[in-house]
Amino acid sequence: MAKPIMNLDEVEFEDVEDNGYYTSKRGRISDRIGARKLGYNLTVLPPGKAQCPFHSHRGEEEMFFILEGEGELRFGDQRYPIRQHDVIACPTGGPDVAHQIINTGSAPMRYLALSNVVDIEICEYPDSGKIMAASGHRGEKDRLWKMFRAQDTVEYYDGESIEPPASDG
Repeated sequence: MAKPIMNLDEVEFEDVEDNGYYTSKRGRISDRIGARKLGYNLTVLPPGKAQCPFHSHRGEEEMFFILEGEGELRFGDQRYPIRQHDVIACPTGGPDVAHQIINTGSAPMRYLALSNVVDIEICEYPDSGKIMAASGHRGEKDRLWKMFRAQDTVEYYDGESIEPPASDG
């Protein structure tokens, strides 16, 4: 069984993004200390960068606690200044609760991210018109994870034969 405690100076940054504007380091905490129903990580965000695209969740509610730095929270159609010790709630829903943290300061921003863990998740990306659908958990062999454009929606029977399947007898 995992030790149920760790210090932030022990976090290992195994999730490193270096993708232009989307550049950050994240270290999972929850897996290392045996969490089952909550996921949490420490994120370090360089100046002028965002950790991920503007998005909303249908299954996971998120909370962010700013440890160091300052920046901006995009939330729905609003923008809010954020700074050290701010607590941010990002409930589930559609584009009205889409969110993104941007480091507008001159020093790295560090924050804790916390969310519930769900078996099925849908995310919407209002800026790019994408939808992400996932089931299962990270590392599971039969996990489903798909990203597609919302405009690719098809009718329920699209691609289905209108004839009954052939019998084996």
